[in-house]
Amino acid sequence: MTTWTNWSRSVETHPVRVEHPASTADVQRIVREAGGLKVKAVGASHSFTPIAATDGVLLRLDRMNRIVAHDSATSRVRVQAGISLHDLNPQLKARGLALPNLGDVDPQSVAGAVSTGTHGTGGKLFGISAAVVAVQLVTADGDVLEIDESHPWFGAARVTLGALGIVTEVTLQCVPAFLLHAREEPMALPDVLDQVDALVDDNDHFEFYWFPHTEKALTKRNNRVAEGTERRPVGRFRHWLDDEFLSNTVFEGLNRVVARKRSWIPRVNSVAASVLSAREYVDDSFNVFVSSRTVRFRESEFAMPREALPLVLAELKAWFGAGHENISFPIEVRFTAADDVWLSTGHERDNCYVAVHQYWRSDYQAYFAAAQDIFTAHEGRPHWGKLHTLDASYFAERYARFGDFVGVRDELDPHRTFTNDYLDQVLG
Repeated sequence: MTTWTNWSRSVETHPVRVEHPASTADVQRIVREAGGLKVKAVGASHSFTPIAATDGVLLRLDRMNRIVAHDSATSRVRVQAGISLHDLNPQLKARGLALPNLGDVDPQSVAGAVSTGTHGTGGKLFGISAAVVAVQLVTADGDVLEIDESHPWFGAARVTLGALGIVTEVTLQCVPAFLLHAREEPMALPDVLDQVDALVDDNDHFEFYWFPHTEKALTKRNNRVAEGTERRPVGRFRHWLDDEFLSNTVFEGLNRVVARKRSWIPRVNSVAASVLSAREYVDDSFNVFVSSRTVRFRESEFAMPREALPLVLAELKAWFGAGHENISFPIEVRFTAADDVWLSTGHERDNCYVAVHQYWRSDYQAYFAAAQDIFTAHEGRPHWGKLHTLDASYFAERYARFGDFVGVRDELDPHRTFTNDYLDQVLG
């Protein structure tokens, strides 16, 4: 029997078999031949939740990794669902194109990133799903369904959770390739919060990382540059020192130590935040958005109304101050604008996103449960691919189109070919 685990080692399942389709036709055949078994597709296995887990037939989309069409007049690109963002970004650049926004890592498949609502940051920008203009699905009957902007289910198709069918191709609305000027610098957390509206509104992309048990934060401001500006990427040594050695090698070593010596964490965090230095550079957008992340961890992230941020962070700070637990990973804070995607965390609401992390060898449950209580008290919507314990009754109150999405699911997959325990939990 095959064993499948996700990247964070938080989920393990035993599929009856694993298939590696190379085309939509292959997916149709596999679905039709499933013989009553559940069928799930997986891309990079990067979701922390069991959203892609199955004990039935697991489709690994790694062979569905091509750009299949490019319309230079509209800047639209049609891709197979399994192509990773890591592979797609330089291929878009070669065509003079880019995605308008990205998250901070890039191993995810396009289908996985779209289907779970992966987002980046930018007060006037949106998650990756907002760039989707058409989706091709293989339905439970093995038929091919094309959903574009004119289709009544378009709002459901851009974040599907894998519940409506197997996403086989996606058409993306790209923008001309662009460079970003990156400015990274430490700031005191109170100063960040005092200026947060201006920092978000006056920069194309703004985010910050707060080091628990300290008043210290690392800020990142990324802005598009004027045409004709030349690339000035981070030097090879500085990239190795900051992004590989310190952020990954040293951080991994420290987390191995403090997993056993948790009383050391506040001091380690203070020292780590104190050695941060400012840097500026100009590079291709995807090189600025994406960071190397080799330290394995678990993550929970919620979207909340932007105005809730000071209270949310104050309540997390109070929880740390009460001595419940020492946390070594920085807390990541990002921002996006409201969109119209039915199950997007940004549906009809400008958001702040607060993400909490725990080293994979450490127990995350008490910390994430406390954070979830804080987030849900402020109308939090969890990222579909990141850890939470909420169910359909909660989401029915948080998403105005939740019932409409479930209705589409009932029509497309009445016998629940594409379900699993996680989807039964969150969709009912």
